[in-house]
Amino acid sequence: MTLVSNVSHSQSHHGLLRRFARYALVVALVAVFAAFSAAAPSFLTVANLQSILVNNFTLLAIVSVAMTFAVAAGGIDLSVGTAIDFSSFTFVSLVLAGQPVPLAALAGIGGGALVGGFNAVLISGIGISPFLATLGTLFIGRSAQQILTNGGNPVYLPPAGIPESFRFLGRGVVAGVPVPLIAAGLVIAVAAIVLTKSRFGRVVTATGIEANVVRYSGIALKAHVAVTYLLVSVIAAIAGLVLTSTVTVYIPSSGNAFLLNAIGATFIGTTLSPHGRPNIAGTVLGVLLLSIVSNGLLLTGLNFYWQQVGTGLLIFVVLAISFANRKAVARA
Repeated sequence: MTLVSNVSHSQSHHGLLRRFARYALVVALVAVFAAFSAAAPSFLTVANLQSILVNNFTLLAIVSVAMTFAVAAGGIDLSVGTAIDFSSFTFVSLVLAGQPVPLAALAGIGGGALVGGFNAVLISGIGISPFLATLGTLFIGRSAQQILTNGGNPVYLPPAGIPESFRFLGRGVVAGVPVPLIAAGLVIAVAAIVLTKSRFGRVVTATGIEANVVRYSGIALKAHVAVTYLLVSVIAAIAGLVLTSTVTVYIPSSGNAFLLNAIGATFIGTTLSPHGRPNIAGTVLGVLLLSIVSNGLLLTGLNFYWQQVGTGLLIFVVLAISFANRKAVARA
């Protein structure tokens, strides 16, 4: 009887640990929120919480959603920053040339899509691995921007000549909600539906799990991979439009500032899945976690370099707990 009781207690204990590890991301999110609320009196103010959502969360969320598709397909896209930059450059250039803002925005999406099209040719057409292909695109894009801007000079929009419709995307408010946050919400919602409910999303997920099964099923694997990388760049291009409308300037290679955090948020988000798969909900929570940490560490007075150390350690802890749990489940 005692043995049965001990076994039952042990199973209950392991079940509790597994649930904790499964929701390590949520636990970490609550923990850092509580910690910064206690450590920094200004953290819980309405102005600061709004700043987290608008300044820290919005753009990173859009870029991370784009990255989620690439990782879900079993690859990665190191050129999302290049798509952001090409979108921004095209957008600003056309607005400076006097073109209507809607047309400039559409062309900006096209400029970002060119990056995805180039990646699609390299990956699906030639057969280069996603890591190497997008790394090459990153370097080529950086050099192209240097050439287009005479050595990397920013392209400013004159304050007096900026159309109100241009400012609206980056600084407008609808029903009390900032437009950039609305844009991020729409991207997140549509991406979640596409990845979980559409046939395309299911093929993307299956490709990331076992590409050979997808290929032998008669599905046009290369075409789906090509569309995936095109979609990644289109989503990143949206972030480029929002960024440009917010700061009203194009700065060469500025999009690369989002790359590492987008990768981190995407992989942190996999801990929310019982099978460790990329998912939009997990990615969004990962972005929120990184945004809170970045803001909270700044409020506590730590310099930029220590902020990076803190963020890196947090990513390591969350992922380590999740991976340890998966190994324990596999052994069981």
